[in-house]
Amino acid sequence: MTAPTLRILGTRGVPAAHGGFETFAEHLALYLVHRGWRVVVYCQQEGNASVREDHWEGVERVHISVPGNGPRSTIDFDWRVTRHAAACGDLCLTLGYNTALFCALLRLRGVPNVINMDGIEWSRAKWGPVAKAWFWLNDWAGCLLGNHLVADHPEIKGHLQTRVAADKITTIAYGADTVEQMDEAPVRALGLVPGRYMTVVARPEPENSILEVVRGFSQKPRGMTLAVLGNYNPAVPYHAQVQAAAGPEVKFLGAIYDKPVLQALRVHGAAYVHGHQVGGTNPSLVEALGAGNAVIAHDNRFNRWVAGDDAAYFKDSADLAAVLDRLAADPAALEYMCDASRLRFKQAFTWPAILSEYESLLQAWLPGQAKGNRQVGPGGSTTPR
Repeated sequence: MTAPTLRILGTRGVPAAHGGFETFAEHLALYLVHRGWRVVVYCQQEGNASVREDHWEGVERVHISVPGNGPRSTIDFDWRVTRHAAACGDLCLTLGYNTALFCALLRLRGVPNVINMDGIEWSRAKWGPVAKAWFWLNDWAGCLLGNHLVADHPEIKGHLQTRVAADKITTIAYGADTVEQMDEAPVRALGLVPGRYMTVVARPEPENSILEVVRGFSQKPRGMTLAVLGNYNPAVPYHAQVQAAAGPEVKFLGAIYDKPVLQALRVHGAAYVHGHQVGGTNPSLVEALGAGNAVIAHDNRFNRWVAGDDAAYFKDSADLAAVLDRLAADPAALEYMCDASRLRFKQAFTWPAILSEYESLLQAWLPGQAKGNRQVGPGGSTTPR
């Protein structure tokens, strides 16, 4: 019997070395290979070499080279990937819609294509008018050109329903690993005391509320460190503003991509502060839940669904300061919040559950699966009859 085949588009490749989509692609590819699938992942390389194929952990990789490594190079890479996938005819899973216009080629060739629509990228404040217009156009293109859409959050599904019918959308969240025990050594090597710090893991951008978090934390001595991860460049005005607002208990650790170090930081932290104001199911927030972190998050509809009612929420720096004062006066509250995070994680964000949902959806869209044999499941998913 021929193994079902899936081609994964929209990432820089596996193993993961960049962001959330690469991590997801790695988990899904390995899971499906173990389940008997043939999985092909497209990998971006810099240069002018010809297309090269190899294997990694049972996953087939197609390496496609493009000159440079900026946004234009990524667009060039996505176009070349789409052409390659269209010629093969296998089921495609496209992660993100940033170049969804190219999916018209898959549609014209009759290649089934499921698109994970990610967040509402064109609404982000960091983009200029041209970039926002590009993302807005591709948001529409992805909705119209994809055979089926995946939303990682109910609010993202609500957004997509303004463009297409609800039965074209399946809600499947993002997953993370359960982390319970980690060595304290990486934490101490960074100059931190286990249990006496809080973490912030986010790009230094205004929509991630970094300035509000640093200001709120720095209003008074707290006997605790705020460990801020990310690349900060004093030449960037917003970065300089954040650093200038920091009190003596704020420690900027730089960007840390080493997974065991990140996991140790989470496990041994007193809490995780999440300032993201927009987006769907944010990987960093899910990872914090998986590590049993007490979560203090910006108060918005995205974060409230992910972290649940037992997390603490803030709207601005003064609000955060009040939350920190309240928690400092009630140490038992942090323990309760840690337990609530673990429970919320087990309910909705474990990898086995997430990947199983994806497999069920993808099976329904394999070439040759009759449209009449697909039906919408309880979560808005399409499954074979």
